[in-house]
Amino acid sequence: MRPRPAIRIDAGGDGVRVVVSGDWTLRLLCPLPSDIQQQLEQAPTGAGWSLAGVTRLDSFGALLLWRCWGRQRPPQLDLPAALAPVLARAEALPADAPPVEPGYRFLDGTAQLGRGVHAIAHHVLGFVILVGHIVISLGGLLRGHERWPLREISANFYKVGVRAMPVTALVGFLIGVVMSYLSALQLRAFGADVFIVNILGLGIIRELGPVLVSVLVAGRSGSAMTAQLGVMRVTEEIDALTAMGISRHVRLVLPKVVALTLAMPLLTLWGSAVAIFGGMVSANLQLDLSFDFFLNALPRAVPAANLVIGLSKGAVFGLLIALVACYFGLRVRPNTESLSANTTASVVASITVVILVDAVFAIATRSFGLPYR
Repeated sequence: MRPRPAIRIDAGGDGVRVVVSGDWTLRLLCPLPSDIQQQLEQAPTGAGWSLAGVTRLDSFGALLLWRCWGRQRPPQLDLPAALAPVLARAEALPADAPPVEPGYRFLDGTAQLGRGVHAIAHHVLGFVILVGHIVISLGGLLRGHERWPLREISANFYKVGVRAMPVTALVGFLIGVVMSYLSALQLRAFGADVFIVNILGLGIIRELGPVLVSVLVAGRSGSAMTAQLGVMRVTEEIDALTAMGISRHVRLVLPKVVALTLAMPLLTLWGSAVAIFGGMVSANLQLDLSFDFFLNALPRAVPAANLVIGLSKGAVFGLLIALVACYFGLRVRPNTESLSANTTASVVASITVVILVDAVFAIATRSFGLPYR
C-alpha cells in the first residue's frame, strides 16, 4: 500500500523544518486537496524543507509545492537527487497567468461583422480563382494540349449518379406521397380533387424535384468530394501530383464538375418521376383518381417548359455543388480538424447556394411555363 502524503513541522535547534513524506502523486493527493492545501498554507515562512521522506513525486505534487514556496526554492531544501528532475520541470513552467479576455465592448459587434464580410469576400475570391483555373484547363483540353480524363469522368458519373438513384427514389416517392396526402385533405373540402394533378406536377417538376435532389446530392456526393480531396491534401497526394507535373484541376476537379453537371439533370428527372408516381398512388387511394386520368391530365396541367426549367436547374445546381465541394476540399490543411470543418462548410455552403440560385431561377422564370397567367 502506498504511503499517504503527509506534512510535519519540526522545531529543533537548527530552526523550524517542514518535513514532507509519502507519495505526492495525483492519485493520492486528489482525495484530500483541501487538507493538504491547508497544511501547506500553515507552513511558517522562511522555514527549511525536507523532501527526504517523499517516496514518489509527480508533476502535480511538484507544482503544488512550487506554488506553496512562492515560485522560488526555500533557503534550506533537502531534496533527493531522484526528485530533482520532477521539481525542475515545475520550475520551468511559465509564471505568467493566461491573458484574461476583455469583456464585450461597443464596437465588438461591428468588428465581428467586418470579419464575416472579409471571410465571405475571401471565399468568393478563392471560388473565382478556382473557376478560372478550370476554364484555363478546359481551354487546354479543347486545344488538344492534354488528354481528356474520360475514365475519371466516367467513374465520378457512376459514383454521383447511378449510386445515388436508390436514395433519391426512396425520398422522392415518400415526398410525393406526403404532398399528395396533404393536398388531398384540402382539395376534397372544396370539391377540387382534379387539381391535385396541377399541384403535384408544378410543385415537383418545377421546384421541389430539383431542390430536393440537390440537397440530397450536396449531403451525399458533395461531402464525399470534399472529404476525398481533403484526405489527399492531408496525405500530400496532391503535392505529389504537382511535383510530377500533373494538373490537379484536370485530373481531380474537372472530372467531378463535369460528372455532377451531367448527372444532376438525369437525377432530377428520375427523382421527379418517382415523386409524381408516389403522388399518383396516394391520389388513387385518397381521392379515387385513376392512373389513366392522372397521366392524361398531367401534360395539360404542366407545360413542357416546366420540365426544361427543372432540368436546367438540375444542371446548374450540379455545377455549383461540385465547384463548392472542390473549393473547400482544396482548402483543407494537413490536419483532421481542418478536414472536418471544411467538409461541414462544404455541405452548408452548397445547400445555401442551391436555395439562393433557386430563388433567382424563380424570379427569372416567373412568366414561363405556367398554364394560367
